[in-house]
Amino acid sequence: MSFTNLPAAAAFAEFAVGGRALRLEYVRINATLKDAPLLVFLHEGLGSLSMWKDFPQALCDAAGVRGLVFSREGYGRSTPRAASEKWTVEFMHRQAHDVLPRFFAALRYSDRPWIFGHSDGGSIALLHAAAYPDRVAGVIAAAPHIFVEDESIASIAAVRTSYLTTDLKARLARYHDDPDSAFFGWNDIWLDPDFRNWNIEDRLPLIQCPVLAVQGEDDEYGTMAQIDGIARGISHARLVKLSKCGHSPHRDQPALLTSAVVEFVREHLALAGYAIGSRSRSR
Repeated sequence: MSFTNLPAAAAFAEFAVGGRALRLEYVRINATLKDAPLLVFLHEGLGSLSMWKDFPQALCDAAGVRGLVFSREGYGRSTPRAASEKWTVEFMHRQAHDVLPRFFAALRYSDRPWIFGHSDGGSIALLHAAAYPDRVAGVIAAAPHIFVEDESIASIAAVRTSYLTTDLKARLARYHDDPDSAFFGWNDIWLDPDFRNWNIEDRLPLIQCPVLAVQGEDDEYGTMAQIDGIARGISHARLVKLSKCGHSPHRDQPALLTSAVVEFVREHLALAGYAIGSRSRSR
């Protein structure tokens, strides 16, 4: 598969969290499939709506579902992070517990969505499913983090050097209005000594929905200990371990990832009584 930029123009959702006004860019996929399940995409620590390119469209088409892709605050064309604002150790908890529910409310979504999260987005998806077990239909976590590893810190430190000494900032500027907002918000907190003890393993047993956890064998930001830990914490979780794959399965192994996700989603939709062909719930 070869992915190009998302074709649809983004809209914006405006709402407030903790007194802070946010404006998040988003794109709906297959919106005409009104009765189809909804798959929400949560990007990585340096990602954005546009950095997914057309993987979300391809996956939604393959699964026969609707999609929602957006940029979190600080990313893409969404509300940037103030120069003086430092993310806290709980920044992913805030996204999962506070921002996502208000974002869904702003869009008037009442669905129990499936959530596809990559890297930090995968962690946020797991935290959201743990906090709101009755509001999530399922989670696909690709290269998620559930605790901090030395491998992660080493790679993130190396990326900081690249950002300061190469054209990485210019390349990220193609996807973010304020690349410094996106980069340093993520990089500063991950390299903060206080973040070394960040761990969400205690939240995993609270997750009731189906979970598919995916990791590349060559992931430079984490080891298989991440998804093996998910399996320990969530007895019903399913694992997929991909060879010849780094930190971004949707770029490194898109065909294998798409096949695994479609099979997983369709299996659980069928168990829930959905007729896949008609994209509606059977009576």
